[in-house]
Formats: sequence, structure tokens, C-alpha cells
Amino acid sequence: MTQAINVQQAADWLAAGEAILIDVREPDEFAQEHIVYAHSVPLASVGSLTEQLKIPQDRKILFQCLKGGRGQQACAVIAGDGRCLHAVYNIEGGISAWKDAGFPTVSLGPAPRFSIFRQVQMIAGAMVAFLVLLGFSGLMLGFVLAGLIGGALFFAGYTGFCGLAMLLAKMPWNHPTATKKGPCCGP
Repeated sequence: MTQAINVQQAADWLAAGEAILIDVREPDEFAQEHIVYAHSVPLASVGSLTEQLKIPQDRKILFQCLKGGRGQQACAVIAGDGRCLHAVYNIEGGISAWKDAGFPTVSLGPAPRFSIFRQVQMIAGAMVAFLVLLGFSGLMLGFVLAGLIGGALFFAGYTGFCGLAMLLAKMPWNHPTATKKGPCCGP
């Protein structure tokens, strides 16, 4: 059974020990901020949820993401699996609604504007678009390089290893403790 519930009902079930909360966002999003009770199981790993966590049969499973879309996808994966005998729910509005309702989260500080996953998507997409334009302008190398980027994205999706994401994780704008100092930015 898959249903949507509001954050108040989710908070009540979690406080009473009636449910387990699964955060299906990417690990960097979870590390930046998450609901106090949450377990991190990225959406891509939800299919093996029953092997990852030993969830008592009497507990409900609550899925949560940023706004509710990935949580609903996780519910569909679990419902389609057929092996899960738990009641499965998606928290409407995700962690955004949770925070709006004033419920606690664990946070490392202000989050970067875009998650590393989204930064990879934007950079790779911009590179492919630019290289395809170069290809259409007569530079065939543009098509070749665009194809290589596509292959690298496939490899990253298949293996879970993304060099660009590792590089972006080291950038100063992705570290909440890094602050700018100097004459233009204050002391």
C-alpha cells in the first residue's frame, strides 16, 4: 500500500516508533541537511532496501526527499517489487515541508545553491550543447567529444564513480564552512 502523508502525521509516527524514515536524496544532500530520524538510502539503491535495513514488520516505511518527487518514485519502486510487506508512505513536500512546519533537522550550515549532482548535470549538459554546436559549425571533433562526455555519463551512472562530482566536492563553494574574507566581503 502506497500513500502520501503530511509532515505532522509522519512526525507523530516517528515519535511513537511506529515508522522508519528513509531519505532517498543523494548522499551529499543528506550530509548537508537531513531529518533527525532519517536513514540515507539514495533512490538508486531503494530496490535493495529490504537487504540494507532490517525493518520490523510492524513498522511503516516513510520515504522523503527534497519536495516529494523522488519519495514518490521510491514508493513506486517498493510497491512494484512485491517483496515488501510494509505499509509504504511518501511525505508530501519532503524535507522542505518538514522544515516549514518547524520540525528539527540536522544541518552542516547553509547549503550550496545547487547539489553536486545538479552541478554535474549542468556542467555536462552545457559541455555537450557547446560541443554539438561546434560539430554543426563544421568542427567534427565537437561531435566526438560530445560522444565521449555521453559515454562518461553512462559510466558514472553505471558504476557510481564520477570524477567530475569528486572534483566539484572539493570546490570552495561546496563547503559550508568556507567563508570569504577580505576587503570586499567584510572581516
